[in-house]
Amino acid sequence: MAKVLMKGNEAVGAAAIEAGCKHFFGYPITPQSEVPEYLARELPKVDGCFLQAESEVAAINMLYGAAGAGARVMTSSSSPGVALMQEGISYMAGAELPCVIVNMMRGGPGLGSIQPSQTDYFQSTRGGGNGDYRTITLAPSSVQELVDLVILGFDLADKYRNPVVLMSDGVLGQMMEPVDFSLAKKGAIPVKDWATNGKGNHPGERNIINSIYLSAEDLEAHNKKLMAKYAEICENEVRVEVENIEDAQLVINAYGTTARIAKTAIESLRKDGYKVGLIRPITCWPYPYDVFKDINPDCKDVLVCEMNQGQMTDDAKIAVEGRQKIHFFGRQGGVIPTVEEIKDAALKILGGLK
Repeated sequence: MAKVLMKGNEAVGAAAIEAGCKHFFGYPITPQSEVPEYLARELPKVDGCFLQAESEVAAINMLYGAAGAGARVMTSSSSPGVALMQEGISYMAGAELPCVIVNMMRGGPGLGSIQPSQTDYFQSTRGGGNGDYRTITLAPSSVQELVDLVILGFDLADKYRNPVVLMSDGVLGQMMEPVDFSLAKKGAIPVKDWATNGKGNHPGERNIINSIYLSAEDLEAHNKKLMAKYAEICENEVRVEVENIEDAQLVINAYGTTARIAKTAIESLRKDGYKVGLIRPITCWPYPYDVFKDINPDCKDVLVCEMNQGQMTDDAKIAVEGRQKIHFFGRQGGVIPTVEEIKDAALKILGGLK
């Protein structure tokens, strides 16, 4: 298939259909409204179901029902809308139901703005609902990666029976870039013999899906099962892009749109003789802690760059285990950092070092 020029939000919808998703439940909110708009038009063409819910709370619970019946399901929203979904996401994690949740982040807190931001890192990587649970969190930095990671997200959701969050932002959702759908690796949709499809596995058997365990011992056993699954995900599903950290005097740690800007800043700094490397998490959970061990042992500093107040710095501090000092540069409220701003932040750390 030849490359196609697509807006990021529309590419998300096309990738979902390519992945075999035929059920979408959601509610419009800027800057992701083109996702449901696209799917409202295209899903009926593949015998799919598009339903605009009355609210984000309703949408996530519709996902619960459709996922429980064995369907590949997706919703999309933006920061305050995803905040409303947190209880349902916790339910789905507790009930071990696969789904993909697309978050085109915008400024916050509260209603904030409609401008792009990265303020939902804590919400996505720590779990914004109640209880001990995790969601696999994928952070694309291009429209091509939006396609690749949506398709991967469905496969991971089914593999681990777990919600997957695509943590993107309004820049990627609104920009247009060429994409090649043939580049995305797509797995087969597995048989879901656990689904509540009215059939059961054996005569007289019923599949039951829930997240409530009234016995403390039963709930503890269920949580231990979930923790074992999360450990398996951490062992097998870390994804990261690394550049020039073996000789780096400074490493920049960034994801998504900010990482694109940081890469341009790094290219310019290296042309000027400064040895600067990059660690870009593609999975923000599980976070690529181990790759920080490969940083040049003489490197003393890591600069975290985000469009928020520094939410990823906690993970960076855990990763470096005191080997490097963690610095932060970011813009908030929907302001996008520039190449020059990131360069200046790096040069303040590097000083006259070349």
